[in-house]
Amino acid sequence: MLDYFTLKIIWWALVGVLLIGFAIMDGHDMGVGTLLPFVGRNDLERRVVINTVGPHWDGNQVWFITAGGALFAAWPVVYATAFSGFYWAMILVLWALFFRPVGFDYRSKIHNATWRSTWDWGLFVGGAVPPLVFGIAFGNLLLGVPFHFNDYLVSTYTGSFWQLLNPFALLSGVVSSAMITLQGGTYLAHRTEGVIQSRAVKGAVAAAIVLVCSFIVAGIWLQWIDGYRITSLVDTAALPDILSKTVVREPGAWMANYERYPLLWLLPALGLAGAAGAAMLLMMRRTLSAFVASSLAVIGVISTAGVSMFPFIMPSSTMPAASLTVWDSVSSHLSLAIMFWATLIFMPLIVIYTSWAYRVMSGKVTVAQIKANEHSAY
Repeated sequence: MLDYFTLKIIWWALVGVLLIGFAIMDGHDMGVGTLLPFVGRNDLERRVVINTVGPHWDGNQVWFITAGGALFAAWPVVYATAFSGFYWAMILVLWALFFRPVGFDYRSKIHNATWRSTWDWGLFVGGAVPPLVFGIAFGNLLLGVPFHFNDYLVSTYTGSFWQLLNPFALLSGVVSSAMITLQGGTYLAHRTEGVIQSRAVKGAVAAAIVLVCSFIVAGIWLQWIDGYRITSLVDTAALPDILSKTVVREPGAWMANYERYPLLWLLPALGLAGAAGAAMLLMMRRTLSAFVASSLAVIGVISTAGVSMFPFIMPSSTMPAASLTVWDSVSSHLSLAIMFWATLIFMPLIVIYTSWAYRVMSGKVTVAQIKANEHSAY
């Protein structure tokens, strides 16, 4: 069996992999939904857009569900604290996601312009709101979340929903939204042709420009934000003891890992290069390569946030010593080990099945196909 320290690191990395998988796979579905009202100018064009992701969107939800399950199983204290503190934000995400299954299944069932237009905007909400909220949540994690624990380790959140909407968090939301819109735009450009493809390219290039600019501004701003640093000795292989450490807040603390390990600068560079590369490849109509570049941008952006905060997962602004870290907010050694071996078996199966499904249902979606499959297409 792997030792406790190693499993803690592995599960920090695996949760990151699941979040990245969610942003790449379910992210392009959401990005397509975000672009839907603007790329499709009439009913047939919008049906083309919807059918690029129609066969896959529910399968891609596996990444979202698995990431939530992994968070619950590997970091139960983080799960409980985050979902209580971000309760209304999570409810907003869930209600937005409700539009997706109903919209996909019922949007084209009735030949009524008002009905279909309503569900088109519902799919837009289901695609645009979750990335924005997730980005705002990550921005608040970097600022610190107002929660504390009592002697019985019962957490209390002292903030409000409106406090989440601070300037830096909103900027982080812009980064997240632009990243997902770029991902959706590159995928849509690859699966369509003609005027729909041209509009998708324009939308994706605009998203890439917003992503690069907002990501740079957020990185500069982050250097002046009070980060968190552990000042006491921590036994990284010990059983969790959340309140046993000493934590201080100081400007620039989130940049410490980059000073310690300069190679980590490759991650934000990957985020910027991936976004810029995707835009250039799209203008050259090399759509598959653009999707790969966009996916690399997703890896770079999310990994940058992760390594900046490491070993912190959910810092506390009101009680820094209660900040949740990789070392003290995890499940037992046995739980992490069982989940690790289960992941080694099932994650490759998910990847293989998903790859096969995309290969079978590849190719362009056209207006002619929608007309020929009027009653079976979404």
